[in-house]
Amino acid sequence: MRLSARPPRKKGRYVLLTAALLLAVQGLRTLHIPTSAPHFASVQHAVPQTTDSSMCLKSPAGGEAPPAPARLSGRLGLYVAVVDPVTLEPIRVVSRDPDGVYPLASAYKQSVLWALLRQKDAGALSLSETFDVSADAQSLGNYPFDHSNVLTLATRMIQKSDNTATDLLHRRIGLKAVQDVADTLHLCHTRLILPTKDWWTAQAGLSPSFPGAETFAALSGAERLKAAQALDQDARTHRADLLQRKLDDYFDHRYTPQTDLGTQNVSTPAEFAHLIAAEFLHSGLSADAQAMQRQLMALGFGGKRIQAPFTYFGGKGGNGWRLLTYSGYFHTAGGEDVVYAFMQHGADQPYTMHNTGAAFQWINAALKQVLMKGDGGSVEGAAVRN
Repeated sequence: MRLSARPPRKKGRYVLLTAALLLAVQGLRTLHIPTSAPHFASVQHAVPQTTDSSMCLKSPAGGEAPPAPARLSGRLGLYVAVVDPVTLEPIRVVSRDPDGVYPLASAYKQSVLWALLRQKDAGALSLSETFDVSADAQSLGNYPFDHSNVLTLATRMIQKSDNTATDLLHRRIGLKAVQDVADTLHLCHTRLILPTKDWWTAQAGLSPSFPGAETFAALSGAERLKAAQALDQDARTHRADLLQRKLDDYFDHRYTPQTDLGTQNVSTPAEFAHLIAAEFLHSGLSADAQAMQRQLMALGFGGKRIQAPFTYFGGKGGNGWRLLTYSGYFHTAGGEDVVYAFMQHGADQPYTMHNTGAAFQWINAALKQVLMKGDGGSVEGAAVRN
C-alpha cells in the first residue's frame, strides 16, 4: 500500500523541494548533543578529526554579500560567484558566512546523480536496471512504482525530490561513492554519505548503533563509512509511517537545531558552490553522461527565479524544519559561468517554503554585484521569470 505524505500539522516537518514541492517529514536526535551555543559553534566549523586540514579547500577572499531581506532569520549563508570555467576559481564573488556548516537537505541529491553517472561511465551500472520498492527501502513522502529503472529514479530524484528514489540509487552505487564526490574535491566540511532515511532514523533516535550527532560529525574516512553503514542497516528495519510518527513527536516536543549538523548531510556555502562548479564544468563524465546530467539538473528548482538572462540553468534545493537551501549553476547570455549556494538554518518559521521569495531576492541582489553591466549577463534590465 502506498503511503502518501500527510498535511503538516505545523506546516513543515520536512518539505522537500521540487519543481512542484513534495511534503515529507524529518526529525532530530538529541543523544550526546549538548544544547549550549558554544558547542553549536564548534560543530559548525569543526573539520573531522582525521582530516588533514592543509588539503582542505580554502574559501577565496571576496566581497560582502548585500544585506539579507528582513524576513530571513536564523543563521544565513550565501555564496554567489562568477567562476573561471577552466580553473573553477572565482572571478568575482560575494558571500556571507562562506565557511559556516549548514544542513543541505535535498540539495545533496545532485551529488547522487553525479556519482551515479560516474558508475554508468565505468560500466558498473546500466540505466535500464530496475528496482522494487520494499518496505525497508521506502523513505518519507511519495515513492516510485516497482520496476522503475535508473533513469526514471534519477529523474524523480531531481525533478520531484523523491526520497525513496534517491535512497535506492544512493545505496545501489554505495554510500562511499557519494561521499567521494566531496572527498576528491577536498571539501572537508561536506558530508554526503547518508541516504535520506538514514539521517531521519538517526534524528528520530531509532538507531541503536548511531554514536550520537557530535561524535558522528567528527568522523571521517573509514570510521565514518563504518558508522554510516551501521546506521543504514538500522534505518532499513523501520517502516516509513513509524519513522514519521517518531519525527513528529520530536519536533513537537524536543527539537534542537544543534542536532541537524551531526545527523544530516552538510556543507558550507563556499564548498558546496565549488562542488556545483565542478559538477557542471569539470564533471569528468563522458559526453553522453554529461548531457544527461545537465538535462536532469535543468529540471531542478530555481531557474524561473533568477533575474539574469541565461542560456542554461541547473539547480537543486531542499528544505526542512526551520531550514532552507537553494543552489544552482547557470551560463549567462554573455558567456559567464555562475554558481550560487544559499543556506538558512534555525529560521523563526518552522515551515520555510514561504521564505523562497526572500531567498531569491537576496540571491538576485548578490548577482547584481558580480555580473557586470555590458558583459551580457547583468541582472540589470533582465526580464523577471515567474
